[in-house]
Amino acid sequence: MKQSKRALIWRFLKPYAWIFALTLALSMANTVLGSLTPQVVRVAVDSILGGEALPEVVTALLPASVTQARPMTQLLCAAAFLLAVAVLSGLCTYGSRMGTAKGSESFVKSLRDALYRHIQRLPYAWHVEHSTGEIIQRCTSDVEVVRNFVTNQLLEVCRTVFLVGFSLAVMFSMNWRTSLIALGFLPVILLYSAFFYSKIAKRFLTADEAEGELSAAVQENLTGVRVVRAFGREKFEVERFDKKNERFASLWIRLGRLMSAYWGIGDLITNLQILTVICVGVVQTVNGEITLGEFLAFVSYNQSLVWPVRGLGRILSEMSKAGVSIDRLAYILDSEPEQEPENAQTPPMDQDIVFDHVSFSYGEQSVLRDVSFTIEAGKTFAILGGTGSGKSTLMHLLDRLYDLPPESGSITVGGVDISQISRPYLRRSIGMVLQEPFLFSRSIRENIAAVRPGASMEEIRRQAGTAHVDEAILEFSDGYDTIVGERGVTLSGGQKQRVAIARTLMQDAPVLIFDDSLSAVDAETDAQIRASLHDAKGSATVILISHRVTTLMQADRILVLQDGRVAELGTHEELLALGGIYRETYDIQTAAADRELLLEEEGGESDGNGI
Repeated sequence: MKQSKRALIWRFLKPYAWIFALTLALSMANTVLGSLTPQVVRVAVDSILGGEALPEVVTALLPASVTQARPMTQLLCAAAFLLAVAVLSGLCTYGSRMGTAKGSESFVKSLRDALYRHIQRLPYAWHVEHSTGEIIQRCTSDVEVVRNFVTNQLLEVCRTVFLVGFSLAVMFSMNWRTSLIALGFLPVILLYSAFFYSKIAKRFLTADEAEGELSAAVQENLTGVRVVRAFGREKFEVERFDKKNERFASLWIRLGRLMSAYWGIGDLITNLQILTVICVGVVQTVNGEITLGEFLAFVSYNQSLVWPVRGLGRILSEMSKAGVSIDRLAYILDSEPEQEPENAQTPPMDQDIVFDHVSFSYGEQSVLRDVSFTIEAGKTFAILGGTGSGKSTLMHLLDRLYDLPPESGSITVGGVDISQISRPYLRRSIGMVLQEPFLFSRSIRENIAAVRPGASMEEIRRQAGTAHVDEAILEFSDGYDTIVGERGVTLSGGQKQRVAIARTLMQDAPVLIFDDSLSAVDAETDAQIRASLHDAKGSATVILISHRVTTLMQADRILVLQDGRVAELGTHEELLALGGIYRETYDIQTAAADRELLLEEEGGESDGNGI
């Protein structure tokens, strides 16, 4: 259900509303305390130093010993009162600052937690449609904008409105004519600030986008550092960065020029208002319409009034940015998460897996067309097919990374449709190794034990040995404590795949899927790993996907996909005898292997002859 902006903010603000209310109350109290200083100055100038009678409110609140004391004593009492006001004001400031910090951090923590938890439950298809950078930006920059809106802009608007109302009330009680003059400038200052920032917001957006492009260029360069070095593209990358950096700098210079004009013109209007009030006040003071103390107090109130109003225009304009960020966060929180079926089942997974007339499309692109086959429990099942034939899609459907649309066939395990099986249970029961495995930027030991954090070192090494990566790991200076760089950059492609295999074996799942996960290792290591897996798999059902016939030929059954359809299905010998796609692929790869072997032998003879 789509949430309104107000509902979204209130959802996370409600538990901490009392903190913000207390913060606002302390801030308003601070404003009231600040208004006392001009009144003390007024009394000191007019009554204590000027000889006029003390105001009735002062004589009513203070004892006669103070109101009838000598001027010096009264000045000392006024100074003591100002000191007490300063102490109370400091305490209010401390309390409001602490309340803002506690409230803002609590608010933003709950918002981040909700975003992260919700993202974890969103379908795989949602993640495919949205880039990582975009998601991170929403969860960092946009969250910060919303936090700034709630804890600074919203509170500042409330505080400024109270300050304006309170100050104007005091000013009108002192001199309504001059107050009208002061008030007349306020809409001009407010509208000027709002209009200017509405124009400048577009420049801010363009500059922010340029900053995003600059950051993306740096991230892409650092992530693809191997490719940059391998192809000698350093000069090209530097020139590309310089262009983006030049554009970014020029945009901010233009923005700075615009901001300078805003502050310059704004200072002119603001100072013109202050000057007008002072001039009118001086004339009234000379004419005896107001006292000198009233004039000084009035100017002080006007000073404290005009600058917050100017800032209020900026705050109101910047709130539009918060509206955009709230919408971007609401989009994530409103996205439909994966749903668990009612009475989700957890059947034994060591059963036959049946694909029955399965069809699937990515949008308008059809990938699988009426695919039917059975994977017998405890057997090794292999899938061969060209790029885009739907091999990986079959496994994504089995793992419910994608759900089959209605009337598009079914996938069952032991007769139970996987749509009725608990997703967490299903995925825990299926160990999957992808062609391009992802390794965390942690130690090799932590990566292997990711699915079983409490596993012993003996178990970790045993599974690494099965994946034929134990010896390679021990060759590192830190062994299993070697830190894997970002995206596994410390390891070679084959080592990453073997570490991923070891991690999957740690899962001890009844179904194991190897999606072209041996593509980066040589044929000999491929054979050794397959032999080890055959001995270690026990009763697990193994599904192999590969472009190498040698990787698949020992499987109990081999499925050949072509254009999303089942082209051939049988054992290695049956498919060879069939003389179809499998036989053609086998002959091509065998001939290529023979040619490589012949070249190696010729190379050895040449070395021996000293050529």
